[in-house]
Amino acid sequence: MVDKKKILIIDDDIDLVEAMRVTLESVGFEVIDAQEGNRGLEKLRQEKPDLVLLDVMMAHLDEGFQLAYQIRSEEEIKDTPVVILTAVGNQTGFTFDPNKDEDFLPVQAFLEKPVNPRDLIDTVRQYVRA
Repeated sequence: MVDKKKILIIDDDIDLVEAMRVTLESVGFEVIDAQEGNRGLEKLRQEKPDLVLLDVMMAHLDEGFQLAYQIRSEEEIKDTPVVILTAVGNQTGFTFDPNKDEDFLPVQAFLEKPVNPRDLIDTVRQYVRA
């Protein structure tokens, strides 16, 4: 039996979490979730997922950014791929480029909300090797 690759979604929008869960589980991923940063960090440390999908704006406007920095500062979890979920581009026109912004935001990719299911699957597959 092949182990399913585990994806951790940290997002306070439970409807979005469930939509992403259905999408990712339909193509064979295991999905776990947390609705706030501290709980997400605990799950990341305990569950050791293969990738984290991380919302930017939760209880605080920059909670996701702060969590990304925390992940990169901890030896045991620092190499876990992180994909930021954001609606900033839709709301402000501002976009992130992981190639240009990697020092500012050490993440693998950015996905704009609402997340296109095909883009979600393609991005997760890009950073999670089966």
